[in-house]
Amino acid sequence: MKPASHPITPAGLAALKARYDHLLGKERPEIVEIVSWAAGNGDRSENGDYIYGRKRMREIDRELAHLARRMKAARVIEPTDQPDHSRIWFGARVTVIDEEGRQRVLTLVGDDEQDVSNGKIGWSSPMARALHGAVIGDLRIVRLPGGEKEWEVAAISYQQIVDLAG
Repeated sequence: MKPASHPITPAGLAALKARYDHLLGKERPEIVEIVSWAAGNGDRSENGDYIYGRKRMREIDRELAHLARRMKAARVIEPTDQPDHSRIWFGARVTVIDEEGRQRVLTLVGDDEQDVSNGKIGWSSPMARALHGAVIGDLRIVRLPGGEKEWEVAAISYQQIVDLAG
């Protein structure tokens, strides 16, 4: 079972949309107002408010375009709707144990919503790719820049991912 090239959880899509709406509805209008005010002050070549405002507006417009492309390409997948809960697919919450017996709990989410510090790894990350399709008891080798590491799958569960924004 291979999900879309840009899978995302419903909560992840909601976070992207919230960021888009914030930029479009709050930040960009504030910057437009500052730029308009600064433009009315005369010489724009040495006007810091104008120069910074135009630069910030370009940054916001680039981020808005990026978010729009990501939301358009995204395929929303509810983790609990996965047909085979005995294997690791998109949205799985997985407990893995390394060679030293250290345990980690990871959730496989869309690349746009990953947050490694909170155990949310992107679907196309090396660790997630190594775990695709695994069942409890499988040993998987993950190739990382620091070398190879072996992980054993100890538990798999699927639950609704409510809030990824923290």
